[in-house]
Amino acid sequence: MQILLTFDVEVWCNGSGAFPESFRRYVYGASRLGEYALPKILDILRRHRLHGVFFVEPVFAARFGIEYLRRIVTLIRSAGQEIQLHLHSEWADDTMPLPLDGRIAKRQYLHHYNVEEQTALIALGIRLLQEAGAPRPSAFRAGNFGANRDTFRALERNGIRYDSSIDAAVPDSVPDLRHGVNVYAVSEIANVVACPMSVFQDGSGRLRHAQVGACSSGELLQAIRAASALGWRQFVILSHNFEMLKLGSTAPDWIVYRRFTRVCDYLGQHAADLPTVGFDAVHVDAADRSVTLPTVGRLPTLRRYAEQTVRRFL
Repeated sequence: MQILLTFDVEVWCNGSGAFPESFRRYVYGASRLGEYALPKILDILRRHRLHGVFFVEPVFAARFGIEYLRRIVTLIRSAGQEIQLHLHSEWADDTMPLPLDGRIAKRQYLHHYNVEEQTALIALGIRLLQEAGAPRPSAFRAGNFGANRDTFRALERNGIRYDSSIDAAVPDSVPDLRHGVNVYAVSEIANVVACPMSVFQDGSGRLRHAQVGACSSGELLQAIRAASALGWRQFVILSHNFEMLKLGSTAPDWIVYRRFTRVCDYLGQHAADLPTVGFDAVHVDAADRSVTLPTVGRLPTLRRYAEQTVRRFL
């Protein structure tokens, strides 16, 4: 089974004056113990010889400058990792000049835009990534997984072959495709290969997506093993550049750090059976139609509850 180890790379701030400090936190996460944001992720992948896919959000650079985006691209490319396109439409009304005709109100999800507007925003993201030194992206993920059918049409218009915006555990993900598309398996929509986020049933029977910051390492590893046993061809894991940091701080979050390193250690040890790959390795197959979801035991889920409680007080 192929593992797509994906990272959404984002920078956020509360005002233009705060941006340089926010950039340092989100991208580098520098503390007295080291840099626990993007540099740490890249170092862990290097040590375990794993391939990562970094979905980089570039539209912030239309507000704060391409040089910031270039630093992110340089870090990732220097580590030999894959760069693809991420897009948070919340930035669209802050860009200079505006990418769309007329002033627009802030809209949280990409599916709040029509197909022409989505086409223009995706084209802007592609251009900014390339200006920053990245290869032309072939894969895409919508911010907050907030895509819809028009997103796939916009991707086709922009020549992007792969998408990873479908997340069955997120209600605002592809709301108009829920009854017409298998949201669990690789499929083709508007000539775009859709590779959904992997989801599983946790120990309480709830649907959960495979995100490092939202699952215990036991849940993730059990879900990977269960999916492989069910014959899944791909398993998509999500993390962010800032997940190993405490909320609002540059101090390391040791619980999430241990989760991530444990998962990477496991994948490194089982690379022959669970290779980490890029999107060019993903193909649509009629056998991928299974909707049987992996399940995990109660103990790893209870551990996650305990970890999340501890994290609030550390």
